[in-house]
Amino acid sequence: MKNLTFSNGDVMPILGLGTWKSKPGEVYQAVLWAIEAGYRHIDCAAIYNNETEVGKALNKAFSDGLVKREDLFITSKLWNDCHRKEDVKKGLLKSLKDLQLEYLDLYLIHWPISFKKGVGFAESREQFYTYSDVPIGQTWQGMQGVKSEGLVKHIGMSNFNIAKLKEVIAVGGNGPEMNQVEMHPYLRQECLVDFCQSNGILMTAYSPLGSGDRSSSIKKDDEPNLFEDVVIKKLAEKYSITPAQVLISFSIHRGIAVIPKSVNQERIKQNLAATEVELKKEDMDQLLKIEKQYRFIDGTFFTGSHSPYQLSDLWEL
Repeated sequence: MKNLTFSNGDVMPILGLGTWKSKPGEVYQAVLWAIEAGYRHIDCAAIYNNETEVGKALNKAFSDGLVKREDLFITSKLWNDCHRKEDVKKGLLKSLKDLQLEYLDLYLIHWPISFKKGVGFAESREQFYTYSDVPIGQTWQGMQGVKSEGLVKHIGMSNFNIAKLKEVIAVGGNGPEMNQVEMHPYLRQECLVDFCQSNGILMTAYSPLGSGDRSSSIKKDDEPNLFEDVVIKKLAEKYSITPAQVLISFSIHRGIAVIPKSVNQERIKQNLAATEVELKKEDMDQLLKIEKQYRFIDGTFFTGSHSPYQLSDLWEL
């Protein structure tokens, strides 16, 4: 499998198993199936509320000799209520305990949004911190600290736009090594990709298949279906593969890591097989020229009259 390489020479498999929306009772088996199939990259987060079960699966894989810890690349993410410098390590230690690990390969600030300690999802203005209360630079200093302690090998962020990345870079010291954002042919993020690549920041694409199984509370009735796109369907037919495999291969051909989620054994294998798909230049050109543009995870659950944040704090608008 193709890898992405960090500045110190460490590598991350370009395809990983996403665990967002994987329910307790399902994610344990999904992680084991993925490791058995050949996955060596698992993407997690505290707010997914399933890291304890992921940890049990990892422990079983290690104890059964399926894989060694050093052969796996494990990512987790700092939730919004741990953005104060003194809380970053606390958030990390909770994930390490749940995952039954001594270190993470990659730790990300999940969102550039701060909640007060103990808040899962802020529902009132009083539950938020502002950038004046907790500057992003303070959170980044906390991230630098856990890296210097050896608790994580690499640090970065998720859902950060160019302006917020510049704030982090300006802190100095260890800079961001990864930015994980929604990416697919309907949201190609060209400007953000160019900025990250020119600043030595690797990228990971989440929701590469459109995240059609997410909660109806954060979906729109008229949202498009990537699997039904004419260009994507024609390429799937051309290579006798699934639309999902076209979409996964799209990110891989851009040199961007991709983390499709599945708890179905056959689809887990199909997603892995997408690493062998060879799209031609003319195929990529077609995908890069699709006119339809759509963001599935629009971030509006963090904005509005109850919040001090705006969509411009999240995205390139």
